[in-house]
Amino acid sequence: MEKVYLLQHSYEYEIEEDLKVEETKIIGIYSSYEKAEQVKERYKAKKGFNRFPIECFYIDEYELDQDNWREGFITWDSSSQSWIE
Repeated sequence: MEKVYLLQHSYEYEIEEDLKVEETKIIGIYSSYEKAEQVKERYKAKKGFNRFPIECFYIDEYELDQDNWREGFITWDSSSQSWIE
């Protein structure tokens, strides 16, 4: 199976007390882990990216033409204070 490598930068920051925001940027999709790693090394010094730890970069492997999420999901409904499907 053919694989691709997704490079993302994701971090969380606080806007106000008790109000956090998660920010995720998809940097690119690459044909090898090594290529994704090379891009990550370049981006570490770029404006904005350099303010957040290296732990904020993620490289995930995916197989082409395959479902990666195979189940449904539930979510929280704050008005009813319950989980909904």
